[in-house]
Amino acid sequence: MRVSLDALVAGAKSGSVVSFPTDTVPALAANPKNSHSIFEVKQRSQDKPLILMAATAEELWPFCITNIPEFPIWQEVADRYWPGALTLVLPASDKVPIEVNPLNPTTIGIRVPNSSIARRILAQTGPLATTSANLSSQPPLETMAEIDAQFPDVLTLLLEEELKNQAGGIPSTVAKWTNNGWQILRQGAIKLV
Repeated sequence: MRVSLDALVAGAKSGSVVSFPTDTVPALAANPKNSHSIFEVKQRSQDKPLILMAATAEELWPFCITNIPEFPIWQEVADRYWPGALTLVLPASDKVPIEVNPLNPTTIGIRVPNSSIARRILAQTGPLATTSANLSSQPPLETMAEIDAQFPDVLTLLLEEELKNQAGGIPSTVAKWTNNGWQILRQGAIKLV
């Protein structure tokens, strides 16, 4: 269902699954406690965790264990690449709802998108659980019209021009912190150096 930005924000706050453009591919998003709705809509296996997206890094750090020596390294990478197409997978704090990552609650993926429309939405909703807008194992959908057709019950942003101006079409790079440094789980738009 195509809706205005205000209606989309209200829907996300009330528990609906929503979709909006980002700097990579369009997102399906929901309040983290309603993450089960994304798994259902997307027909996604629960062994594929969602990520948390927010308007600022400061909103995401509480979901990570930060009282460890590695935290300054993570902050430095976030300061360098955010907002941007980099998802960091870090040790999860107890603030992460189990619904976001039901089968591996020890880690959490986090990202701040380089999209003014996405950050405008996230600034009003707070952090949202997100994934690409598509049925599981299918290519990401590229337009709000395609998303609306595939997911008629999802609230999709009415402003199609925003998507054309900002979406890069390449998924984010996913980097997981390990004892040996960064492990690239998916190479996307950003190359960590």
